[in-house]
Amino acid sequence: MANAALALCAVLAFSGFVALGNWQVERRAWKLDLIERVNGRVHAPAVAAPARNAWPAVSRDSDEYRHVSVRGTFLSDLDTRVAAATELGTGYWILSPLQRFDGSVVMINRGFVAQGDPVASVPAGEVIVTGLIRLSEPGGGVLRDNLPAEDRWYSRDIEAIAAARNLAAVAPYFVDAAADAPGSPGGAGPVGGLTVIRFHNSHLIYAITWYGLALMVVGAAVLVCREGRREGRSEGRREAKRR
Repeated sequence: MANAALALCAVLAFSGFVALGNWQVERRAWKLDLIERVNGRVHAPAVAAPARNAWPAVSRDSDEYRHVSVRGTFLSDLDTRVAAATELGTGYWILSPLQRFDGSVVMINRGFVAQGDPVASVPAGEVIVTGLIRLSEPGGGVLRDNLPAEDRWYSRDIEAIAAARNLAAVAPYFVDAAADAPGSPGGAGPVGGLTVIRFHNSHLIYAITWYGLALMVVGAAVLVCREGRREGRSEGRREAKRR
C-alpha cells in the first residue's frame, strides 16, 4: 500500500514538473515573438499616432514601442515632472501636452532633466513630434504612490496627470520623444531618446529547472525501487535460512 502511494506521488510530481517545464517553453516562444515584434515596431518608419476613434483598441501587445509621429501644438505652462532614474542619473521626465487639430491631446514625454537643471520651454506653433508609444503607468512607482494633490509624480499615470491639469480628451498613451524631436533640445534639457527597451526572459532557465526536477523524481523513484528489491531479496534469503 505504501509503495503504491509513493508511486502515485512520484507520477503526480513528475507530471506536474513536466507540465511546468512545457509552460515555460511556451512562454519563452511567446516572449521571443514579442521581442521580435517590438524590435520591428521600433525600427519601422514612423506612422501617425492612433487617432481618437482608435484609442479603445490601443493595447500593450499591439502598440507599445510603436514608432509614431504626432502633429499639433504644445500647451504651454502645463509641464509635469515625473521622478526618473536614467543612464544620465536621477531627475525627472518632462511630460507636456500636445493638442492636435481635432482638440484631442497626446502627452509627450519630452525627455529627461537632472535635478536642479533648467527645463526648456515648449516650442511655439505647430510641430511634428516623433517617438515611441508608451502605455500609461497608473498608480505610482515601485516604491511610492503618486501624490496629485502635492504635484508629486512617481509614474507616468496619464489619466491622473490629465485630471490634475484639467485636460480633456487625452489619449490613453504617451509618446517618448526622439532625441531630435521639437521640445527635446538635449543639453539644455529635456534630453529625449532615452527609452529603455528591455524584456525579462529567463523562461529557458525556468524550463530547465522544472525538467531537472522531473528527472530527479525519476531518479529517486528508481533508487526507491532498487532499494525495495534489494530488501525483498534480503528478506527472501533470511526466510530461506529460517527454513
